[in-house]
Amino acid sequence: MFRKLYPTRYVHSTYGIDFEALYSEGKRGIIFDIDNTLVPHGYPADDRAIELMKKLKSIGYQVLFLSNNKEPRVKMFNDAVDCQYIYKAGKPSKNGVLKSFKMMGTDKSNTILVGDQLFTDIWCANNSGIDSILVKPIDKKEEIQIILKRIPEKLILLFYRTYCLRKGRVYLEK
Repeated sequence: MFRKLYPTRYVHSTYGIDFEALYSEGKRGIIFDIDNTLVPHGYPADDRAIELMKKLKSIGYQVLFLSNNKEPRVKMFNDAVDCQYIYKAGKPSKNGVLKSFKMMGTDKSNTILVGDQLFTDIWCANNSGIDSILVKPIDKKEEIQIILKRIPEKLILLFYRTYCLRKGRVYLEK
């Protein structure tokens, strides 16, 4: 019932993902949500985000930010890291992901989406047929509409945990 909202993987932090391993598995494009995935909501790119983007580019990744925010917010973050971006993406619609394939020169098989929300990021990835990594939100301080979505997310993650146990998969990676 909730499988459209299940991530491919669930990890504690974007900054703990083994991007080298994903590259060796054939991934070439990474689509990131920004707020609460890379930095707290509304914050500019910090040193950690800047270093991660440099590292990903040096590995050989194409990186794109896919955000439902307006352009000033996305541009403010992107100014420090110089990647491609799509604002007002309309996630969970797959349109932004399809556009990102053209922008990055990637496709379904070699692109992954990293985000902190089931109802936007993960659903968008699943609608698009790409792998996804759900990360725990960086900051507990969020807008009210996101706080309200976190309530059903908890229930869905309980079902996801049971699903992982049945399939012999790791539920929440370090």
